[in-house]
Amino acid sequence: MISLIIPATWPMWLTLAVACGLLLGLAFRVAATDLLVLSSLAILVLVQDLTGNPSLPTPLDAAAGFGNKGLVTIALLFAVVTGLEMTGGTELATGWLLGGAKGLRSALIRMLIPVAALSGFLNNTPVVAALLPVVHDLAKRINVSPSRLLLPLSYAAILGGMCTLMGTSTNLLVRDLYIGKQHEFGELWFFAPAIAGIPATVLGLAYMIFASKWLLPERKPAVSVSDDPQKYTVEMQVDPTGPMVGRTIQQAGLRALPGLYVAEIQRADGRIEPAKPDQRIYGDDILILVGALDSVVDLRKLRGLITPDDQTRKLEVPAWRRTLVEAVVSPRCSLIGKTIREGKFRSNYNAAVVAVARGGSRLQGKIGDVRIRPGDVLLLEASPSFLHRQRGLSDFYLVSTVERGEVRRHEKAGIAIAITLAMVTCAALDIVSILTAALVACIAMIAFRCCTTGEARRSLDWSVLIVIGAAIGIGNAMNQSGAAGAIAGVLLASASSSPLGTLAAVFIATVICTELVTNSAAAAIMFPIAWSAAMGLGMSPEPFVVAIMIAASASFMTPFGYQTNTMVYGVGGYELRDYVVFGFPLSLLVFATSMVTLSWYYGIGF
Repeated sequence: MISLIIPATWPMWLTLAVACGLLLGLAFRVAATDLLVLSSLAILVLVQDLTGNPSLPTPLDAAAGFGNKGLVTIALLFAVVTGLEMTGGTELATGWLLGGAKGLRSALIRMLIPVAALSGFLNNTPVVAALLPVVHDLAKRINVSPSRLLLPLSYAAILGGMCTLMGTSTNLLVRDLYIGKQHEFGELWFFAPAIAGIPATVLGLAYMIFASKWLLPERKPAVSVSDDPQKYTVEMQVDPTGPMVGRTIQQAGLRALPGLYVAEIQRADGRIEPAKPDQRIYGDDILILVGALDSVVDLRKLRGLITPDDQTRKLEVPAWRRTLVEAVVSPRCSLIGKTIREGKFRSNYNAAVVAVARGGSRLQGKIGDVRIRPGDVLLLEASPSFLHRQRGLSDFYLVSTVERGEVRRHEKAGIAIAITLAMVTCAALDIVSILTAALVACIAMIAFRCCTTGEARRSLDWSVLIVIGAAIGIGNAMNQSGAAGAIAGVLLASASSSPLGTLAAVFIATVICTELVTNSAAAAIMFPIAWSAAMGLGMSPEPFVVAIMIAASASFMTPFGYQTNTMVYGVGGYELRDYVVFGFPLSLLVFATSMVTLSWYYGIGF
């Protein structure tokens, strides 16, 4: 080990420099987020290994973040959410509310209010995790970028969690620290944080509903589904027992998918009618739709639509093993000149034709009557083995699976929702820990075939997990080196002896620590400082404790101060400046609201 003669405070300055460098790297997109965070942690660990300084994280300390209970819980929740997504459970549970959204503001109102309410009683991480795929589909339906919805989703969950002692793990941590102090001030009321939390949440939701359109960027993908020149013709039958019966095409959401339209409706009595937005659809109607591939895949997520004659149910492969496959008809295909019905795909290939594309033109008539030509692109529902069998034959070429083309198991939706509710209830009532609940729910999703083991594995977003694990290590380094404590001490000293000024300094210092590290670490750092400040002023520590609860959750200006912010960072395509531009006004709003409500309720003066 190399011994270096450097002033005693150098680990603090090194940690601060690494944290600032990380922020700059994220701001300017120097490299991938997970690489930047890992590199920052590696610098601190390398220096500790070379110098042996105890104020920096050891390799064991750095690795501890990746074994954190919260990180493991998030990984398990990805699999739980996959079970909901693959069965259409999330759409079933939220469709009644989000299905009526007509635009961005309507979608925000319908999404943010229930998310904030749920997060007051449930851990906000699984709430956000469960709604990520739903919000993506919602954004597609109302034709806006997901970036307009995902960051408000995270912020609403954070705001709702401020309102009760069990809303976040941070509040529970602070409560435990408060109880650990043997004092005469008594227990904290379950709704103690609501004194500031509820007004801050109401104003914060109003701000996001009205400001999202102006302050959040419209980050659209480089290629939109509506730009796809290849149009598929697809037939779907209205399930007579489904939710679409009696609705108009508009009400059923069939005009909301971009790059897709209903061309004709074939009634049960054989009549064919041109489709209009206000036209009602009934059980057993056959809808002939034309659209791009992604829209056809999304169409199959909608409840109430089935394959005509339900051919897919006759396949000799269970639904949970099937996937969507694109296959281009070869000139040597034995089916050329035959109609799709005559081709007997089920008996010949153990597959069902879902849609047909022939260049950019719409095919006339029913799919079963379309005569197969060389170059036709068929969208098939088949087993994974179809790919291996056909690649060695001459009937098709360019056979490939469709991304996000896993077949939905709608019949399992009720089971997936029941598993999720059981998980949330057990965790919320503290019957078991959220980690245990998530672990059991993950296994149950696979056991009941709501998702497969492969789908659960593929659902893991490793970049998110790496960022969170490494960020925990950096947070510990901020605490261990004294950097976070030094920042907090400077702010408190500037408040002099003013009670309200000291309360404000505690709040601001906690927010800064939260943005630099994690919310739990910030709360742990600031609690003893705030307690000492309250005792020095001869005041009850309760308002300072509540201020820490609110401020430790009020992470709106960086993507790694709070787990839900990190979860939406990559999938929303955000940049660091998006958090600053959209989050800074919200931080000021929460700060001002908290100071006014806490000073009024506890009678704190200048």
